[in-house]
Amino acid sequence: MLRYYHLDLLDWHRGELSSRRLLALVQHLPRESAVNRAINGEVADWSVTDYLLAAAVDQLAIANWMFTCVNSDDPPEPPEPVARPGGRGDEGGADAALRPPADATANTTGVVPPSPTELARFFS
Repeated sequence: MLRYYHLDLLDWHRGELSSRRLLALVQHLPRESAVNRAINGEVADWSVTDYLLAAAVDQLAIANWMFTCVNSDDPPEPPEPVARPGGRGDEGGADAALRPPADATANTTGVVPPSPTELARFFS
């Protein structure tokens, strides 16, 4: 059940709301909040599950491509990885598709995207 609270920012100005309480409220806003999206962009919409699902889709596409290459005379083009927030391309090495954008750890939700090592351990 979602609860919506009304917060008057003038309470902070009037001294009725402490800076510490205001900071705690802003830091613990839900992922889908407008403030979180304004600060983190589309990275705020991606959870650890989303990164893992994108990695699984990429690995399945690579496996299918490899199977087709082995069993076909005319190999197809390699598959494109699922687009991650931040619009990163192929820079950064072979595991670039498995890495979240660098600013993904700066979100206010407390959710840290998995590292390539964590993804490899999950899928092994």
